[in-house]
Amino acid sequence: MESIVTTVQRESVQNFKESACIHTRKIFDSCRDKDCIEDIRVWLDSDSQTMLCNALGVRAKLAELLFVDIDVEPVAYITGHYTVDLRYYYRITAEAYTCGNAVQQICGLAIFDKRVTLCGGPVGSKTFSSQYTYGAADLQNAMQMNMPQAVVEAIDPMILNIKVLDPCDCPQGRLGNELCGGGVLPDALKYYFPSGISINVCDPGRRIYVSIGQFSIIRLERDTQISIPVYDYCLPAKECAGIGGSDDPCELFGMIDFPVDSFFPPSCGPITITPVTASAPITAVSAQVSGATDTGTGCGCEPGAVTLPIEVVKPKATCGCN
Repeated sequence: MESIVTTVQRESVQNFKESACIHTRKIFDSCRDKDCIEDIRVWLDSDSQTMLCNALGVRAKLAELLFVDIDVEPVAYITGHYTVDLRYYYRITAEAYTCGNAVQQICGLAIFDKRVTLCGGPVGSKTFSSQYTYGAADLQNAMQMNMPQAVVEAIDPMILNIKVLDPCDCPQGRLGNELCGGGVLPDALKYYFPSGISINVCDPGRRIYVSIGQFSIIRLERDTQISIPVYDYCLPAKECAGIGGSDDPCELFGMIDFPVDSFFPPSCGPITITPVTASAPITAVSAQVSGATDTGTGCGCEPGAVTLPIEVVKPKATCGCN
């Protein structure tokens, strides 16, 4: 901010024509996060769940951030501060290996919840506005309180680990987040899972858990009016025209440079690995299948996950879980 102010101060008043008042959104507070999310449940669709039951091993492939549900609420007794509740929805894609090393793609939904507290300024005025409607009467927008708006910028996460466990091998606290409304998928996600997601905490079948790393920036913005210097109007210097203004396909093709990088990709630079601090060591991204032996006590399963090669057949469990 200091460098911006210094630059503006150095500008002569004669360099701009006038000052203008504009309506925009000012960032009141922001934070950045580097979350290491361990062992979150992946809810598979019905087809993927069937493939998982017959799989000898699973390998992680891709994690995609699909949607972030955001809710902003004022903090009691702390004026101008707000809690931002976030729910991240991920599509996890993996490869299941069956007999003969056949590969089948499976996918599911993972959910991660978090809360941050940021300063957004006190609630003040009430906002009323109208909206022009072509060919009809102008609409009056609903009254809005002058609440800050939360904005989340995030990139697709990195898969750090994947596990396949039987229900009785899953310690308490690894059930993952459940969807609201008895397992109803949000409308914003139905396109990504056309066959639906099976949400059943008591499902006796195998389960997948993933550990992912998520980078995100969260900020609170508020509508405000500020005065800015106007140097000139933004008149485009380029005229609207096609490529070269010609319809000759060979002439258009001749204007394209030869794609050297496609034939000779650049060399990879040195790899820098930043250690990730976690409560438990994170293993490489590989297939993990739980082993089970009949001990005759309790659940009948030996807790814990054992890393097995993909070609090794998982031993049968004799679980007596309720």
